[in-house]
Amino acid sequence: MDLGLTPERNEAGMIITKFGSLRDYEKGGVEIIDDDPRNYVFSNLFEVASQATPYERVAIGKNFEYVIEAARAEGTSPWFSCAHDEFALSMDGRIEVHLLKPDDPGQLAPPESSGAHRVDDDMLAGRKMGRIVLDRGHMALLPANSAYRFHADEPAAMIFQSVQGPLTIEKWADICQTNAD
Repeated sequence: MDLGLTPERNEAGMIITKFGSLRDYEKGGVEIIDDDPRNYVFSNLFEVASQATPYERVAIGKNFEYVIEAARAEGTSPWFSCAHDEFALSMDGRIEVHLLKPDDPGQLAPPESSGAHRVDDDMLAGRKMGRIVLDRGHMALLPANSAYRFHADEPAAMIFQSVQGPLTIEKWADICQTNAD
């Protein structure tokens, strides 16, 4: 059965891998073979990030309380904190992560809370833990009970692996291809 999945090849016959970016991505889609299309949705993280405001965390994947959030990194973000570990992954561009060990971490994100919380600058007191520079494909651990912020000189796309929280934005009807698309 031909599914129309003919890979693109160069002159030497080698398969070409295309990486998306904020400036150059293909919408893509879902081709349902033998199932009900209502069981599936599809969104493009680059499209979602390109339409988001800087550091807006838009859910693009969800499994129970766990989420993958897409964000546009541009300029310097506010400070954030989380009561559990999170991961940040640069999908496109260069992103700096600045980490701070707060003197009173429970004041930033309540101990039993889920997801990221925005932190006011006047609540920050602690010592610098360091800086991580992420290029495409690099991942950083955002440790539980730390404070972190991001900086990107140029617009970049990033994703977070986290638990749904107060900063998670759900736009499923706006971002997902469905069987009607």
